[in-house]
Amino acid sequence: MGGCATKENKENKPADDADGKAAAMVDAATIEKLEAGFSKLQASESKSLLKKYLTKEVFEALKNKKTSFGSTLLDCIQSGIENLDSGVGIYAPDAEAYVVFADLFDPIIEDYHNGFKKTDKHPAKNWGDVETLGNLDPAGEFVISTRVRCGRSMEGYPFNPCLTEAQYKEMEDKVSSTLAGLEGELKGTYYPLTGMSKETQQQLIDDHFLFKEGDRFLQAANACRYWPTGRGIYHNVDKTFLIWCNEEDHLRIISMQKGGDLKQVYKRLVTAVNDIEKRIPFSHNDRLGFLTFCPTNLGTTVRASVHIKLPKLAADKAKLEEVAAKYHLQVRGTRGEHTEAEGGIYDISNKRRMGLTEYQAVKEMYDGIAELIKIEKSL
Repeated sequence: MGGCATKENKENKPADDADGKAAAMVDAATIEKLEAGFSKLQASESKSLLKKYLTKEVFEALKNKKTSFGSTLLDCIQSGIENLDSGVGIYAPDAEAYVVFADLFDPIIEDYHNGFKKTDKHPAKNWGDVETLGNLDPAGEFVISTRVRCGRSMEGYPFNPCLTEAQYKEMEDKVSSTLAGLEGELKGTYYPLTGMSKETQQQLIDDHFLFKEGDRFLQAANACRYWPTGRGIYHNVDKTFLIWCNEEDHLRIISMQKGGDLKQVYKRLVTAVNDIEKRIPFSHNDRLGFLTFCPTNLGTTVRASVHIKLPKLAADKAKLEEVAAKYHLQVRGTRGEHTEAEGGIYDISNKRRMGLTEYQAVKEMYDGIAELIKIEKSL
């Protein structure tokens, strides 16, 4: 499935006209798959944002378009067609897709990111004053661990579905040599997935560090090709800072530690991102912020979360959800999305990633968690 052109043949194809319409450039087989997929989606009970916004009119307007990387509408929607239980159902095969297929991406982005309209512009990057955040739980009664992550895409490369095997290797070389230059508490080791020993692999899985192949949504989006080529993981000595290379996004940069010291966790992430940014240029769009494979992660790309024990609030789920909604927080079970809270332990994170700065996104989580702890204590 999918029609990304490889880099080799990308250069010699005829130029598109200004608005990205490539008259007869999408081949008949792809059009056929698109028509079949569209019919299947329309006939289904799917609750995805893809089904909601891929109207006949939008479908007809986009089915013949292609990005300069050779991506078609099929590359964007194939995961959502195959997995009718998707919540969103769409991925961007390359950074240009957000512009070429804007008629579909824009309303989905607006719906997911709390009304971020196509006339809105994401603010410039701003990490704010890290010193203004503190430790959410100095006594260590409630917060088990704190984590802040962001995603980045390397400029000049498409996203996963369009990458060639050679590009995966080239990117991994760039990433590992860049990370080898990190100093101080960020200093660590890069472990490529290719040729990784069973012991190392098991240790990293036990540490909850290693991502696994086989997410069906990513597989259907063609994001797992040439596995494990070009994939790897970097972590520092203390295992409080790690980077995933070419899992879902080109880079996932993660800072985490036990306890509730959000200031320390955030500060480490900011230092790392600023340092890496000096060495690797990232894909950024003036309107959408940092560009990622999944439209839910656009903008700041920041997800700040805590694992937190709230036994009394757990008994009053309505109250918990009410406070969470007020601070735009997402409440998940202990093991993340679609899981239950084990022993009253929740994974709670900021929900908004667009239309606000990095600092504001993290501050929303900080304020919301502080409020939840206050309520838990009063019950």
